[in-house]
Amino acid sequence: MVVLDTDHITLLQHAHSPEGARLTSRLEDQAGDAVATTIVTYEEQTRGWLAYLAKAKTIARQVQCYGKLHRHLENYTQMRVLDFDNRAAIVFQQLHSDKVRIGTMDLKIAAICLAHDATLLTRNSIDFGRVPDLRIEDWSV
Repeated sequence: MVVLDTDHITLLQHAHSPEGARLTSRLEDQAGDAVATTIVTYEEQTRGWLAYLAKAKTIARQVQCYGKLHRHLENYTQMRVLDFDNRAAIVFQQLHSDKVRIGTMDLKIAAICLAHDATLLTRNSIDFGRVPDLRIEDWSV
């Protein structure tokens, strides 16, 4: 299984970019249930969309923002989303006690991938490369 991090999900949402097109092409070769993302990625993107909506001053802008928020929701209902469950929490706590120095959200994403024995698709090889035994690839290149 491959798991898309937040950056790769954003690339999918901008499939017209060269990186997004390369990623989309590679993903088309995968079986449908072999591709997933994480609830942490959903949280990160949802927080961003809610902040974007909160800044909308006019009704017209709010309508536009709610449309984008709805597309965001639809995107996630069409793909497998892996939970931050007890297995992932145990891995997360172990990585944290091993003093793996990356951001908390990235560490949670890594823990979910390790708990599912999955490969993480990311462009952030510097941070995720610090996580022992985590397989990472960048399909945007």
